[in-house]
Amino acid sequence: MQWTPDRNAGFSDADPGKLFLPVVQSLVYHYAAVNVEAQMAQASSLLNWMRSVLHVRRAHPVFGLGRLTVLESDNDAVLAFVRSYEGDGSYAGARAETVLCVFSFSHNPVHVTIDAPQFAGARLNDLFGGGAFPTIAEDGRFSLTFGTQSFYWLALS
Repeated sequence: MQWTPDRNAGFSDADPGKLFLPVVQSLVYHYAAVNVEAQMAQASSLLNWMRSVLHVRRAHPVFGLGRLTVLESDNDAVLAFVRSYEGDGSYAGARAETVLCVFSFSHNPVHVTIDAPQFAGARLNDLFGGGAFPTIAEDGRFSLTFGTQSFYWLALS
């Protein structure tokens, strides 16, 4: 990504004709409009969204440790799995944790019912904002609604 809206997109002070490769000049991704400086100023930018996702990922080592269990769902466009780590001490600072990850790959909004009998009665909380989701029913089934191509990372407790 370009660094700034300045000459040569912040990469160099050289004459633009002497650059090894030209800077992006397209109408949509021109360096004057799409650059790190502009993205940092916008709270809803892709750069800030990625920083948020990476922050959550780093705060929950369960994403790289422990077991992965795929869950059954009634929609082929939805992938649901659980990451579980028992906190066996093999990784410094990692605590026991279980996270439900649900991804919708559909280009349309979808509703999905997921079967997770091993988590019947568990509470679900969003990892990004901490918002509470409905508790998983006693039969282990629960439903979620997604916008287009979206996802949830939910802590199970």
